[in-house]
Amino acid sequence: MSGASTLTGTARALRQGEVTSVGLTEAAIAEAERSDGVLGVYLTRFDERALAAAARADEELARGIDRGPLHGIPFGVKDTIAAAEGPTTAQSLVHDRGWWAGRDAPVVARLRAAGAVLTGKTTAMEFGCGLPQEDKPFPFPRNPWRTESWAGGSSSGSASGVAAGMFAAALGSDTGGSIRMPAAFCGVTGLMPTFGRVPVAGCVPLGYSLDRVGPLARSAQDCSAILKVIAARPDDAPEASLELPFAEPEFGGDLAGMRVGVAREHHFPADGDPALPGAFDEAVAVLAALGADVVEVRLPYWQELITAVFVTASSEGLAHHRADLSRHWDDYCVASRGLLAMGALVSGADYVQAQRVRTVAQRAVDDLFAEADVVVCPTASIGAPPFDALADAAGHQDHAGVFGKVHTPYWNPLANPVLAVPMGVTATGLPLSLQIAGPVAGEATILRVGDAFQRRTDWHLRAPDPAAYAVRAGADPVGADGVAAESRA
Repeated sequence: MSGASTLTGTARALRQGEVTSVGLTEAAIAEAERSDGVLGVYLTRFDERALAAAARADEELARGIDRGPLHGIPFGVKDTIAAAEGPTTAQSLVHDRGWWAGRDAPVVARLRAAGAVLTGKTTAMEFGCGLPQEDKPFPFPRNPWRTESWAGGSSSGSASGVAAGMFAAALGSDTGGSIRMPAAFCGVTGLMPTFGRVPVAGCVPLGYSLDRVGPLARSAQDCSAILKVIAARPDDAPEASLELPFAEPEFGGDLAGMRVGVAREHHFPADGDPALPGAFDEAVAVLAALGADVVEVRLPYWQELITAVFVTASSEGLAHHRADLSRHWDDYCVASRGLLAMGALVSGADYVQAQRVRTVAQRAVDDLFAEADVVVCPTASIGAPPFDALADAAGHQDHAGVFGKVHTPYWNPLANPVLAVPMGVTATGLPLSLQIAGPVAGEATILRVGDAFQRRTDWHLRAPDPAAYAVRAGADPVGADGVAAESRA
């Protein structure tokens, strides 16, 4: 499977008889065998079961049974999301391997029902909040564009696998940017849906009032096709809180009359990548050329919302992990236990105040979207950072450095959907990304804008050079149907 193939394009080729699901799956497995010893995309692979599922997909399509555009398409699933094939590790020695054992999360069950072929579980940061740590017995996820750089957290393997062509699409989750950040660093498209749009049952929690599940793929059209399958349904209550049905976008490339708000403040620090301003201005110019009315806007409560997301995530994370942290402190990764332990410094009054800020800010942002149909801004001010820039000497996240230049957290305390799409490259050739945010329940609008942009540009179709991540001598890739790390006793 070509690293630059879109899901929707592959689905057309499948129905035209140009490819088969078995052929796509065999190619995906071959790519994993060739590259995963370096990239660390998989925690577990389901090779035999994936090939069996692909054979069923081919048989059904031959008999005229078409389950939709995901039918027969290889998919990865982040290993914080339950799948029946094996344990969900959350990339942690601490997580209970019996949690949701033998069961699919609703989003995974829906992928299967739509005919998707699950190739395996992908690497993540521990519990969705840590950093890569080489002394833990898990694969070390790397960026296929430059292997000494991070793939982004926490949906690392999902983004890296799409970029490297190990599957056409994948599921990730987003609490502070964990879909959009890896999508940005790996040069793929990622969608954080409206809060409550997609059920999160069967997904290891980090922040109960923040967590969202969504797709990573090549294109906005791909993400739309996936969202249609995994979006909430009436029988999901109370797991899903958004009752509005997902309205599919009207794709076509014309943005005449669309009001695009351009947010620049806070996104262009002096130490950002020098290529960013030009790439962003060019992206805005593309939208204007498509007929959009471009206006400058200011995002309200910027610092307050970023503070609110850290107060909320650390508090809610500690509530979930308090007992395990006290019993298994050394089993946690340094960065994740540090973030979770920060919750102990947050008072009940602090937490309540953060929720009040969220409410006030949501109203202000709703007002902003009364004046603009979408808001665009950079996803990050930098490309994928090298591993040695991620943490301080003690191993804790460098919030003032790398993470201060990632602009995803602002949107997490809000309910709004946000799409990240590739928009250019850094001065050294690493992907840069554009965030397209919309009103609550406005996925159709942001996907329409993303698709229009991608019809005029080819950044989303560019793939890294496989020669850059060929399997090195002595590499130990995850084996077929094997788990990379055993659970603790």
